[in-house]
Amino acid sequence: MVGKAEAQKRADRVRAFREELAELEREGALTLDEAQRAGLESHLLRLSAELAERFDIDTTEGQKQISWGMRIASTLGGAALCAAVVMFFHRYWGALGVPIQVGLLIATPLLMLAATEMAARRERTLYYASLFSLVAFGAFVVNLNVLGSVFNLTPGRAALLAWGLFGLAVAYTYRLRLVLSAGVLCLMAYVATCLAAWSGDYWLSFIERPENLLPGSLFAVAVPALGLHRSRREFDAVYRLLGLVTLFLALLILSEMGEQSYLPWPGARTEVLYQLTGFAAGGLALWLGVRCGWAVVAYLAAGFLLILMYLRCYHWWWDWMPGWLFFLLLGLISIALLAVFRILRARVTEAVAP
Repeated sequence: MVGKAEAQKRADRVRAFREELAELEREGALTLDEAQRAGLESHLLRLSAELAERFDIDTTEGQKQISWGMRIASTLGGAALCAAVVMFFHRYWGALGVPIQVGLLIATPLLMLAATEMAARRERTLYYASLFSLVAFGAFVVNLNVLGSVFNLTPGRAALLAWGLFGLAVAYTYRLRLVLSAGVLCLMAYVATCLAAWSGDYWLSFIERPENLLPGSLFAVAVPALGLHRSRREFDAVYRLLGLVTLFLALLILSEMGEQSYLPWPGARTEVLYQLTGFAAGGLALWLGVRCGWAVVAYLAAGFLLILMYLRCYHWWWDWMPGWLFFLLLGLISIALLAVFRILRARVTEAVAP
């Protein structure tokens, strides 16, 4: 089944093909007779119109720019409405009785889910649905927090699991990547808190041991490869992005502060281990990103490798080397890395060439 993401990619290819065809004709490299030109143009226009009618996608560069603005507006609007809900509760909460408090807490996320359903039925772009779903997620988070406070319940990590599952349920029902991101982050945090609790630490202190973040981030990166959501392939990039950002952040912290590791080794030795692990993970991610055409993965991996390399250079040379020589070496290293990336790109291009 063709989804909106695949339809948008095909529309982009059609637009690029029309532009290249016009350029080839201007250069005299390709000549079509009137019948061929009219038939091809008619087919391309009809195809673009059908894709736009069925999936409400962007067929021009101007439409794509406006769509980005609409995405930003829906995200900011959802965040603003979440803030409004929280501030409303804080402002009037004490003047309400317990039955009214409980009723409001239960009704708010349900009303926002109903609004999400109505918006999803009425508009195919899902901008309003994304906005309402984000408010529903925020209201659900507030719901569990405030209910626990009303009934004097001890905070527990199970709330993260509930929030994550709620976010995934809404995201997969309406194909919404924003609320999916919130759900995935909650689930990764839940896994991290479980590891902290099993190790004997208080679950809220999970961030003090960055290794707690590694299993959840690795699983998030692996979800697209496991084929767990074949009908939602547009979610693959979200899982890879969130998983890699979390993974690289944990490795970067451990490469600088080895004493925060669970490993019973001296901090310096642990840092060396995670520095090597970071270079290996970044290199593998960079190769896969280029090899498979995952632009975001390649950019993240390249940025992580550069940060890791520059930090190593700082620790090795800054204290004893003149400043001008230090930055000169950084520039030369950057040039060398560019050469390596170029060779890697050429080899990957040869590997995937027909």
